[in-house]
Amino acid sequence: MPDVKFCLVFQRETLSVPVMRRVLGDTLRGLGMDEESVYDILLAATEACTNVLTHGGRKVRGYAVVTSLGAVGCQVEVADEGTGLAPAPGIPAGRGRPEAQPDPQQTPIAQLPESGRGLAVMRACVDNVTLDSRPGRGTVVTLRKRIRWPDDAPLRQLRAAS
Repeated sequence: MPDVKFCLVFQRETLSVPVMRRVLGDTLRGLGMDEESVYDILLAATEACTNVLTHGGRKVRGYAVVTSLGAVGCQVEVADEGTGLAPAPGIPAGRGRPEAQPDPQQTPIAQLPESGRGLAVMRACVDNVTLDSRPGRGTVVTLRKRIRWPDDAPLRQLRAAS
């Protein structure tokens, strides 16, 4: 169970991405997360939010960024209510990739086409990335990163007080 959970809801517009970065970054720093972890999480979340704007489709009116923080890590979910994606061949429904070729897990980032680098960048920044997308149900990208909190972090002090 997370110690802190919060949700940011945005309209599908370009300005939402820098606003998300500012609010999420300031909140993570305020809770005592180290700058390197904040940077990694923000880069991965930026890619996920940008994918909503780029690939979500015209029917996506908005999206949510739900962040959960606990003793061992941070989870960020970026969810839209778009048309969703059909699963790639050989991948069960709900676990598809937006593009079957090239495989971003096997290809160095520099060799991927610019529009195919998002998942590879996310995977390089956090410990675990999952993509749950189903036709008619939208897409949820879940980013997980292990974090070690300093003893003087406000989040750690909040846990000790409860």
